[in-house]
Amino acid sequence: ILRSGLGMTESMLELLPNAGVHHIGMYRQNLMPVQYYNRLPKKCESDVAYVLDPVMATGNTIMSLVKMLKKWGVPKIYVLSVIASRDGLKKLVEAHPDICVSVGTVDDKLDENGQVLPGLGDAGDRLFGTDAIDDEEALLHPSKRRKFSIDE
Repeated sequence: ILRSGLGMTESMLELLPNAGVHHIGMYRQNLMPVQYYNRLPKKCESDVAYVLDPVMATGNTIMSLVKMLKKWGVPKIYVLSVIASRDGLKKLVEAHPDICVSVGTVDDKLDENGQVLPGLGDAGDRLFGTDAIDDEEALLHPSKRRKFSIDE
């Protein structure tokens, strides 16, 4: 999952050097996943998919991606995360009992913004040294943003 999963890709390719890499870009808005990028080939020729996402908080993003991969036609799905919330992990496993999930550690709490506590913060921001965007409009393409007049 872009962009946080990029930090796990190189290590995964050391384990599976002949694996193909496909990217799905997602971010959260009001705790729900929003897809902004998809580079899956039209036809699925994959026997297995490894979903790399360092932090599984509410589970909504991973659940959305797993549903997408199943619809694409992948028969076997593995989810790999460094940290998961207990609630997000439970929700994912109950919704998709047929997938394999591996996490490094499980934290008990989520804050009001859906971040894992104590967690590690936003993995993508940490990886790329960027600050979190509080203004949802800043995520939109400039042509889609609200127009302001000089009088405002």
